[in-house]
Amino acid sequence: MSQPVRRRRKRFPFHIVVFLAPATLVYTVFMVYPLADSLRLSLFAPGEAGREIFVGIANYLTLLTDPLWSDRFWGALKNNFVFFVIHMLVQNPIGLLLAALLSSRVLPGRNTYRTLIFTPTMLSVVIIGFVWQLILSPLWGVAEDLMGLVWLDGLFAPWLGLEGSALITLALISVWQFVGIPMMLIYAALLSIPDDLIDAATVDGANHYQVFWRIKLPLIWPTIGIVSILTFVGNFNAFDLIYAVKGALAGPNFSTDIMGTLFYRTFFGFQLQLGNPTMGATVATLMFLIILLGVMIYFFIVQRRLQRYEL
Repeated sequence: MSQPVRRRRKRFPFHIVVFLAPATLVYTVFMVYPLADSLRLSLFAPGEAGREIFVGIANYLTLLTDPLWSDRFWGALKNNFVFFVIHMLVQNPIGLLLAALLSSRVLPGRNTYRTLIFTPTMLSVVIIGFVWQLILSPLWGVAEDLMGLVWLDGLFAPWLGLEGSALITLALISVWQFVGIPMMLIYAALLSIPDDLIDAATVDGANHYQVFWRIKLPLIWPTIGIVSILTFVGNFNAFDLIYAVKGALAGPNFSTDIMGTLFYRTFFGFQLQLGNPTMGATVATLMFLIILLGVMIYFFIVQRRLQRYEL
């Protein structure tokens, strides 16, 4: 009888560990450890002689219920949702429209338009904020003169200085800067659609409008979903534009205050407000939990319904 052939055990792929180790180490040091330490720090409060004492969820209860903290937290959270909704209702539909126009073969110079639209995305937020402050300034800005060319100068107002319009104005500035990102993602998805499907629909008598709504749009829903969740994460991590234009106080009267500026003031302190690292870590943890909840809703509920549209 022939003896069974012994199967050789596969050697552990140590070369993969070697390639992954540097990136894993950097990610752990600069992402995983700070996140874990923030979670730990949110459960402590400063005690005597600079020592930290464990207080459990007392910081969270203080932030959510104490009038001294809760007014600023709920106000910042509401402003963050307004900031996000404006991007969802303005930035992403405009990005979809631009992507549809640029993917059309009948539009001349579409490569130039694509470059010009995407260029603001690569500029510094500080530069963007400073330039738009100059444009919208009621003293030396050009916005009122430009609106006068179309007889709308009577509608001009110091939008960045009014409580009711400052946040909306900053959100629209952010839309102007970052509309190139959803445009490029959706544009790439449109280019990946096989020409055979478009040609078959055209042969069957469908016009350009019907081809887009009946063929292209259902096929790019997964990409639109990715764009939406990236918009959600990006907006709830927003900080730089508000800080560049309005500073850490997010004026006027905290009307542009969002979670990022609230965290900055709480953790590092600002002007007469002393920094409180433990409460700052509590704000950061709640930001993380809100983002995590939104991402989980997308991946476990929304994405499953979009999978059927993929090619």
